[in-house]
Amino acid sequence: MKSNLNSLKQDEDRKATQHETVKGELREQVHDEIKQRADIDEHEKAEIESVAHELKHKAIHEVSTTEQEVTRARQFARISQVVDYLFGLVYGLLALLIALELLGARQGSGFKQFLDTVTYPLVAPFRGLMPDPRVGNFQLMLSYVIGLIVYALIHFAIKGLIRLMAQRPTVI
Repeated sequence: MKSNLNSLKQDEDRKATQHETVKGELREQVHDEIKQRADIDEHEKAEIESVAHELKHKAIHEVSTTEQEVTRARQFARISQVVDYLFGLVYGLLALLIALELLGARQGSGFKQFLDTVTYPLVAPFRGLMPDPRVGNFQLMLSYVIGLIVYALIHFAIKGLIRLMAQRPTVI
């Protein structure tokens, strides 16, 4: 997950660097052309000024657009971090619940009751989905394992959607 954020940042940094390089090259080309044509007539001078003005306008527009894209990518990176954190909590709680059930934790324990209460909304859709094999107090909650897998798939889908929205839209 962190590598996605790093790759987004690296991609945005690369775009900004390339943009500055292109802008600098264009500026140098315009200045060189102006120097080469120092003894030009008024019509050519007006045309050069028009082209220079247009290039300047485009460069300013590109800088503005690049800044907006960087800001947008940072916002989506933050959203992605929040999503990762929330799903990390879900994974941790479900894994702890599965482990405690597998190890035969006492149902009367305060911590077990707290964990059951907190995770109830997360596991409710999966209760009874699969047979949960039991040997004495030890129970393998296959239904909860399936729930953990489903939450991982939902997490994967949400991250993919965020990635789609964070990338610069292009027209095909």
